[in-house]
Amino acid sequence: MALSTAAWMLHDTRLMLCVLLAIASIIVLISATKLPPFLSILIGTFIAGVGAGLPAEEVAKAFSKGAGTILGEAGIIIALGSMLGALMAESGAADRIATTLLGLGKGKSLPWVMALVAMVIGLPLFFEVGLVMMVPIIFVMAKRSNQPLLKIAIPALAGMTTLHALMPPHPGPLIAVSALHADLGLTMLLGFCLAVPAVILAGPLYGNWLSKRLHVDEPADIGALFSAPPKAPRQPSFGVSLLIILLPVILMLGSTLAKVALPAESSVGLTLKLLGEPLIALGLAVIAAVICLGWAAGMPRAEVGNTLRKALAPIAVLLLTIGAGGGLKQTLLDAGVSQTISKVAEGAHMPYLLLAWLIAVALRQATGSATVATTTTAGILAPMMAGLAATQSSLVALAIGAGSVFFCHVNDAGFWMVREYFGLQLKQTIWVWSVLQTIVSVVGLVGTLVLWHFLT
Repeated sequence: MALSTAAWMLHDTRLMLCVLLAIASIIVLISATKLPPFLSILIGTFIAGVGAGLPAEEVAKAFSKGAGTILGEAGIIIALGSMLGALMAESGAADRIATTLLGLGKGKSLPWVMALVAMVIGLPLFFEVGLVMMVPIIFVMAKRSNQPLLKIAIPALAGMTTLHALMPPHPGPLIAVSALHADLGLTMLLGFCLAVPAVILAGPLYGNWLSKRLHVDEPADIGALFSAPPKAPRQPSFGVSLLIILLPVILMLGSTLAKVALPAESSVGLTLKLLGEPLIALGLAVIAAVICLGWAAGMPRAEVGNTLRKALAPIAVLLLTIGAGGGLKQTLLDAGVSQTISKVAEGAHMPYLLLAWLIAVALRQATGSATVATTTTAGILAPMMAGLAATQSSLVALAIGAGSVFFCHVNDAGFWMVREYFGLQLKQTIWVWSVLQTIVSVVGLVGTLVLWHFLT
């Protein structure tokens, strides 16, 4: 019996050391050698797999299987989301929404309005796209209101990054929902409940505190960088713009309500469930955007088509990174890391939410990618979560999302985007971006723990 236990402990130790070595290798490759995340993760995958005792050809097969699975589930949805965001920007719909809402805010209420605008604009968009769309609004409003730049910028950053972490159909939460077989609509509802306090604390409140202690000068050339006007001859109305951006959310929530309130064989319920499928909901939103924001606004059909095509190029790296994260996840699973972590968790008597959050935190610190952290953590935990109720699975998915944005630093692309757009020094960027995301992460964890206590 002692020999069997020793053999188990040796294998367990070897496996965990290989995982740590792989993560360390990914950190060095991304941070020191500046290799792209996809290649760095691929190398780290072989380090973990071969080191754990898998033949090299089995590692290659596991990587391909994991990448194909995750891209098959999320790749098309991500592409549709990118096209929807591009049409919102090119048509002026995003600008219409922002202009209308900003007219409601004056003086002390302006940071709160900026947070709300960022949440609306960032709802269907990737953080990088939303940031590019929000930067000109941030600078214009800071000038017009004569308020510190950070007091306006931080609420906007908080609104976008919080949704990116906690609200499907963003890639990270969507991947976690898929891996854990959680209910998408329920996760969206619970995610919104967590996002509101997170945005308030990390946005207007933190922005007001930091802007009094950290002065930032506006970069001279930033206005020219984002001055290109919308291409549509007629800007869509606020109502149409808002309806398009909220259409996927409405359809997905309708599907969830149908599952709860209608009989399983109801024709209305089946229709709502069909329309609420993420692929169909986002596809319908893109079609509606083409008609209402493109053709109806006077954009030539060739221009609309070109906008849709251009939207796909920027997500190529994102898709490769997602695929690599899926390959790493599958390799770790084939090596037995899920069983090892299960034993460690049982021995430590650690709650699922805290375990999910800590794993995501560690992976985010290692890779600099919220998508990789979410993908890998969800894949590791999925076998352990098989018997959980729907609410519990959704909360675990949200805990993973919260952990995936903890203290993002120099190996994070968003870190450098914020630094360059706002002309910050490295230390200033840590205060503006890293601390902001840490607040979102901790609030998300605390919120999931509270909801778990009252709802399960």
